[in-house]
Amino acid sequence: MEKPNLNKLTEELDFECLSGKTLMDRIPQSAYVSDLLSDVMGKARAGMIWVTSQVHKNIVAVASLKELSAIVIVNERPVEKELLEQAENEEVVVLASNLPAFETVGKLYNYLAGRC
Repeated sequence: MEKPNLNKLTEELDFECLSGKTLMDRIPQSAYVSDLLSDVMGKARAGMIWVTSQVHKNIVAVASLKELSAIVIVNERPVEKELLEQAENEEVVVLASNLPAFETVGKLYNYLAGRC
């Protein structure tokens, strides 16, 4: 079975791409869910998608450092222009889900478990 890239995942799970549109060919390996930056820095692995409700610029730095596939921001949190500019500069894909974290993670889990 072919592993889905971020573009296909975003389309099928109804996420919105906020930054990194040219990087959507990345193939996510799995996902990590946390709002604690130190937790993500210690436990997330390269290629993962990070699901969070955080919307400050430090999430971009962590995602870049850990070489994550993408960040998915949940709960309809507004994202400032500066964060998206930094994400573009650091080649970090930022996606948005209009769903709460629980529902977003459930959809993402089912999708990745069935496709990866």
